Amino acid sequence: MSQRSKKLKLGVYLDNHGGHVASWKHHSVIPSHAMKLTYWRSLAESAERGLLDFMFLADANRVLYIRNPKAMSQVAATPFFEPLTLLSALAGFTKNLGLVATMSTTYSQPYHVARLFSSLDHLTEGRASWNVVTSSSSEEAPNFQRDDHMKHDDRYARAKEFLSIVCGLWDSWEDTAFLFDKSTGTYLDAKKMHYLNYQSERFSVRGPLNQPRSPQGWPVIFQAGSSDVGREFGAEKADALFTAQDDIGRSRAFCADVKSRAARYNRTEDDIVIFVGTGAVVGQTMAEAEDKFAALQANVSADVALHLLSEVLAVDISNMDPDKLVTELPASDGMQSRRELLLAKALDGKMTLLDLSRFVAAGRGHRTIIGTAKTIADDFQEWYETQAADGFLLAPAYLPGSLNDFVDLVVPELQRRGIYRTEYEGKTLRENLGLKRPAHPSEAD
Repeated sequence: MSQRSKKLKLGVYLDNHGGHVASWKHHSVIPSHAMKLTYWRSLAESAERGLLDFMFLADANRVLYIRNPKAMSQVAATPFFEPLTLLSALAGFTKNLGLVATMSTTYSQPYHVARLFSSLDHLTEGRASWNVVTSSSSEEAPNFQRDDHMKHDDRYARAKEFLSIVCGLWDSWEDTAFLFDKSTGTYLDAKKMHYLNYQSERFSVRGPLNQPRSPQGWPVIFQAGSSDVGREFGAEKADALFTAQDDIGRSRAFCADVKSRAARYNRTEDDIVIFVGTGAVVGQTMAEAEDKFAALQANVSADVALHLLSEVLAVDISNMDPDKLVTELPASDGMQSRRELLLAKALDGKMTLLDLSRFVAAGRGHRTIIGTAKTIADDFQEWYETQAADGFLLAPAYLPGSLNDFVDLVVPELQRRGIYRTEYEGKTLRENLGLKRPAHPSEAD
């Protein structure tokens, strides 16, 4: 297998109780703890103990499963802490761990977003990252004085413009603008301040941002879309991509496609780090791991699993026969790439709709690895060394148990193989991910 220039990268997706939909029912999980800062602190400290690159918080401006009270009553649909608030609280308990927060471009304003993430980057000395999303659910629209949800391509067009404005605001000040020179009485060089003066049909933003340029230049830009328009957006703008892939060949093709597109925007393959979402159930033996997974699956009722599949597809499937082999899935304006992945999974595995829904229940549509430290490390190493992934966004099945199992068992095995770090490479998230700090436009030739 080929040598990679960067070590394998790992982040952790922290849902309230775990990546499995029935995680809250696990005997070791105390659901009410998800409302306590001490719980989240313990998760962040475990992730940093495992030398993970970052913790990743999703977000939604809605209550999940609100149209199906039965499903909502059985699934951990809330709480949903506002991620920047939570990450700011956790920053003081960690030193190296990157802090990735999700915020929607569909239901936010650029100046507000630029200021929030710049603030977090300063206060953490360069560990902030923005996961740029466009909001796939129409349930968010009524919470923002809108009757209708934007169409898929319109959301991405807005997101592209939105991100350009945010990056422009992050460049409001040159890196050397703030002098703090007491001998001359010069606090800052006003000539190194830049107005944005952005005008379009969608936005009017004058600027400048009321903060110095942040430690990373720009906080790391994360993006999760895998549709064609999402790939193009990621190739042009993202530092890191998060994708759902269940087949190593298709994942390798996805990575090659995205990275080949980067050249159109004067970027290189090394300018983008691609993470594959992966659930993990670890056991000392294969039998133990399989028993852990079976116990979780046994706590998922058919109606909840089917409703979760409807949520992921953003379309009602209640009129479909759950025991019939899947030959097609209904289209929607939601996560188009996720629909394609699930359809391929069902066709390859000759799965019924109920089979597919149980797969989704295990990892919200991402692949789930069940095994020992050795077998999981074997899998990760193959995906990494054959360029099917630069790293993995872990979704531990239940928390904190599955995260601690991974840190204590799998991380040492990856280190033994020489493909994973034994200490953090730098101080900022960009440095640890092996990403360049963006130059200020004033430095351009």
